[in-house]
Amino acid sequence: MTIKRFLTKIYAGIVANKTKKWSSNPVKTQEKVLQNLIKTAKSTKFGKNHNFDKIKTIADFQSNVPVKDYEGLKIYVDEVVAGKEDILWPGKPLYFAKTSGTTSGSKYIPLTKESMPNHINAAKNALLLYANETGNTEFVDGKMIFLQGSPELTMQNGINIGRLSGITAHFVPSYLQSNRMPSWETNMINDWEEKVDAIVDETINEDMRLISGIPPWMVMYFEKLVEKSGKNIGDLFPKFSLFINGGVAYEPYRKKFDELIGRQIDVLELYPASEGFIAFQDSQKEDGMLLLLDNGMFYEFIKATEFYNENPKRHTIGDVELGINYVLILNTNAGLWGYNIGDTIVFTSTKPYRIKVSGRIKHFISAFGEHVIAKEVEDSIMQTVKNTNIKINEFTVAPQINPKSGLPYHEWFIEFENQPENIEGFAKLINNNLCNFNSYYNDLITGSVLKNLEIRVVEKNGFNNYMKSIGKLGGQNKTPRLANNRDIADKLISLNLC
Repeated sequence: MTIKRFLTKIYAGIVANKTKKWSSNPVKTQEKVLQNLIKTAKSTKFGKNHNFDKIKTIADFQSNVPVKDYEGLKIYVDEVVAGKEDILWPGKPLYFAKTSGTTSGSKYIPLTKESMPNHINAAKNALLLYANETGNTEFVDGKMIFLQGSPELTMQNGINIGRLSGITAHFVPSYLQSNRMPSWETNMINDWEEKVDAIVDETINEDMRLISGIPPWMVMYFEKLVEKSGKNIGDLFPKFSLFINGGVAYEPYRKKFDELIGRQIDVLELYPASEGFIAFQDSQKEDGMLLLLDNGMFYEFIKATEFYNENPKRHTIGDVELGINYVLILNTNAGLWGYNIGDTIVFTSTKPYRIKVSGRIKHFISAFGEHVIAKEVEDSIMQTVKNTNIKINEFTVAPQINPKSGLPYHEWFIEFENQPENIEGFAKLINNNLCNFNSYYNDLITGSVLKNLEIRVVEKNGFNNYMKSIGKLGGQNKTPRLANNRDIADKLISLNLC
């Protein structure tokens, strides 16, 4: 055993013990986080405007700090972007993570000297807990690749601005620098297809052992490697043992990955966001990701079914329930307060608290009151392809409210690797599974308000071509699984991709 692997094992044990300590005291841990946040930010503009100096309890906090999305906090963020200090958090942030916005255009998410270590340590601890549970530390002796955005930064009013994945590239520990790929020069390439080609050239002859990235873009990388080498990924990289995934559910891609790799490997799920590193998979044996309760964030949860009510109840960690779809609300040491990140989560365990991302509160279909969410469409399609040789590369779902004839329906746009012989029969199976997962949808089908879903077959690489057409190919961008409108659907059709 190398010295690097030996030290990794020791450090992994220390991190596992620390994690067990805070995760076994969830309520106390979260209360302490909130107290620290309020104490630190009480002299900021936001703190003064929201009576932080008078807040003693969670109830006090919730009565003074309303739930807002980015648009609601934008008046404060704009002041921070302009270079003003002590607005949302003491001083100025170290960075802004620039992300795609909605009505406001680009969003600028602050990263402070207090929050930045949480991003780095969470990613590190995820690997260490994996090593502690499985005993696999071989990856530290080989090459690792993190398929990410460009680390190029710009400066505005004394604050560096970039993509989160590019910012974190500046914090790779020195002991991993010699293992890390791609090269800095390749990582700086902005054109995604050119970048992937360069990464293929750099890595094809290397001892790759750990690979990280978003599944749809990893598929592109793997396919190019297979095409160039004539080997599957498992033979090309015989010691490749761990794939790290974040941002997109892995299960819909599992069959495709197993085929490209030629064998099954361990998968480590992460839940990183520009707003904070929220959760990671702490066990290969358990379902869900460990919610990071000591990571500089105080969490609140609102039931998705109540979110658009006038005054929905804001739950805290001590009173959440298993299996309920919650909207996740963040309060962070980067100065985000009552912040609706837009994601919905479901708890899979309360000892310790583990979650799954179930979708986006704005990404659902409820054109007829069915409120179908991303997790339900993903579970439906996974159940349908289970124990078959059907492989799906990508898909999205939209409502068809005004068909040329007959009842309205859900329209599924699916890019197959190898498609079923009977598309109509396959659609019926998905429809039956979705009825089982969503009782409202089932009622609409049985009540003849909707007819069974229909499938449009998208051509190979169709979704990549769609993303390229809207300038979002690669990086952390991904196609939404579903929408309550036909923007994506109509674009796919207008580009003749299906």
